[in-house]
Amino acid sequence: MNEQTRRLRYFFSGQNFSDGVRITVSILLPAVLLGQWGHFDLGLTISTGAVCVSVTDTPGPATHRRNGMLAALALVGSTALLTSLAAVNPWLLGLQVGILSFLMTMLLVWGARAGAVGTAALLNVVLLLAHPPKLADAPLHAGLLLLGGLWYAGLAMVAYQVRPYRPAQQALGECIHALAQFLSLKAKFYNTATALEEDYRQLVAQQVVVNEKQEAVRDLIFRTRQIVNETTSTGRRLVLTFVETVDLYERITVGYYDYSAVRETFGKTGVLDEVARLIRHVATELDHLGVAIQTNNAHPGTGPVLTAEWDRLQARISALEADPAIEGNTRVLKKILVNLRDIIRRVGNIRSYFDEARAADAPAVSRAAEHTQFVARQEIELRALGQNLTMKSAVFRHSVRMTVACLTAYILAETLWQGQHNYWILMTVTIMLKPGFSLTRQRNTERIIGTLAGGALGGLILWAVPWPEARFAILVVFMVVAYSFQRTVYLVTVVFLTAYLLIMFRFLGLSYLGVAQERIVDTLIGCAIAFSAGYFLFPNWESEQLTDYMAAALRANLAYLRQLADRLAGRPLPPDKYRLLRKDVYVSGANLAAAFQRMLTEPKSKQHRPTETHEFVVLNHILSSNIAALTGTLREAAPAVPPFPPEGRRALTSAAAALSKSLTRINPTADQPTAEFNSTTPIEPASADDKSLLDQLNFLQKVSTDIGKVTEVLAGESVART
Repeated sequence: MNEQTRRLRYFFSGQNFSDGVRITVSILLPAVLLGQWGHFDLGLTISTGAVCVSVTDTPGPATHRRNGMLAALALVGSTALLTSLAAVNPWLLGLQVGILSFLMTMLLVWGARAGAVGTAALLNVVLLLAHPPKLADAPLHAGLLLLGGLWYAGLAMVAYQVRPYRPAQQALGECIHALAQFLSLKAKFYNTATALEEDYRQLVAQQVVVNEKQEAVRDLIFRTRQIVNETTSTGRRLVLTFVETVDLYERITVGYYDYSAVRETFGKTGVLDEVARLIRHVATELDHLGVAIQTNNAHPGTGPVLTAEWDRLQARISALEADPAIEGNTRVLKKILVNLRDIIRRVGNIRSYFDEARAADAPAVSRAAEHTQFVARQEIELRALGQNLTMKSAVFRHSVRMTVACLTAYILAETLWQGQHNYWILMTVTIMLKPGFSLTRQRNTERIIGTLAGGALGGLILWAVPWPEARFAILVVFMVVAYSFQRTVYLVTVVFLTAYLLIMFRFLGLSYLGVAQERIVDTLIGCAIAFSAGYFLFPNWESEQLTDYMAAALRANLAYLRQLADRLAGRPLPPDKYRLLRKDVYVSGANLAAAFQRMLTEPKSKQHRPTETHEFVVLNHILSSNIAALTGTLREAAPAVPPFPPEGRRALTSAAAALSKSLTRINPTADQPTAEFNSTTPIEPASADDKSLLDQLNFLQKVSTDIGKVTEVLAGESVART
């Protein structure tokens, strides 16, 4: 299948589309059924409860999803009663809006899912502002909201019980898809027509995506008891395949070389084009496997074809050794060839996901305790709330910012702009205002563009399609699309959400032109308030937090360098400990890259040394890749330990010292891993392989020194700002 077909299959078999269909059904069905029986208002209230609870149903372990939905149900019911009581007086209602906007935003101290619970409660309050129920009707209204929330939660949990492994398969498929794209980007480094700086920028950006997908799978698999206990063939295969995927990611990242020199030496021979072609073919095969796992359909694979292509590339490289212009200097090409062979082998291991015999041969003992160390724990402790009641807390500052913005929107809607749907202003603020300014700015832009485009699309449908049945069918499609893209492409969500709302209001007998005009005006006002609050009220600039991400990356690489020194010194390292160190390196590097990307979307005046920061991000990636490459070589050579000559020790010591100095410059109070470089192995005359090892260690020293030079500039800039 071609790339477009694979993308479509990924979409229609993915978690986002499944959630989009479920949200659409849970919202639409109560309103349609009760509307047929003459109780549309009751059905609409039930649908509102489903909408609010759906906000908390983000991907993750079933127990976490269930707990989040139950917490949302409790807050939705209580806020409904409180809003009904406060609605007797506009000032009292405004006070409630201010208090709840602060408290619900503070829930972020317990993580993203807790923050989503707060968002669900705020959304319920905002929707109630349109037509607050009378006190006598408040219990019934709250009960209907709870019924809608229970309806959605029940639907979600039943879907999980019917297909318990489906979310994990979908998440694993998406993870492999992201990894295939990462591998495809590596092929660009062998294309002499591309700019290496842009290649690195794209690769680091995709590294962020891969890390996000791996964390999602890790959280989902290792927190699901039914999977990690490995009581079934499917559960074992999921765990084994994910572990193989992480190892494959390591093999892909270790393939770093001096691409400028490689291009200059071999660019005219044409061999680099063949290397890039093979990498793209392997990436395509990996992408096919991702689709197969996500759809749970076996893929025959093209392993023999890839092996044959690798053999041809090997013969091509061997032929170059006789070229006088190359003078036998093909060592780097042979390293690339060996790495590609290992990648192809690991892709074949992932293909064996569909081999039940492989899972049956795996140990049947529980590994739940072993796997839990790979996932971060988020405890719900009340003291965390008190500890964050300070201006030093980003969550507290955001809560204050949200409170001021929501009160401004409420007062403006009640006094100056009293439209039929003026609550849209407050809704826009609660949705648009994010902890970081970069995301707030991006969401505001997408909201404005999407609202205008969605208004035009909805108007076009209503003008061109006069038949109610056809309009309703289009409305359903638009709802599914809107809710399917809400976590990935917000612009698409806004376009189709606006269009389907216009069609829905037309069914209710309202003038769609008037509704479109009001929605556009309300959106512009709400976005202006959210943007201003994000820019002027305790703004959260990424450049002010980059030093923390840099320190975390340096600390992780120092620990990674220590395990390399331990291996060279002949000291064993447990596999799980190594995987934890590797995970820390990948997570810290991805967090740093993501923060850098966010900084680039902020105003130019708020960006500090973007060129040097990008250089630091790239050097950090190169350093971890080369440490991983050396570690992989030593793991393959085990149990034999290669000689560790004094020159190698000096190189490692210098590299560690440079990284330690860099960490001290960035964060003087940071804890620094200590590295011991004494070896118990005898010193022997250096062979060709040992000289190659020494060259790699010297390269680590060079990269570490370059990082030191960059951090010196960045630290000087930081001191100047303070």
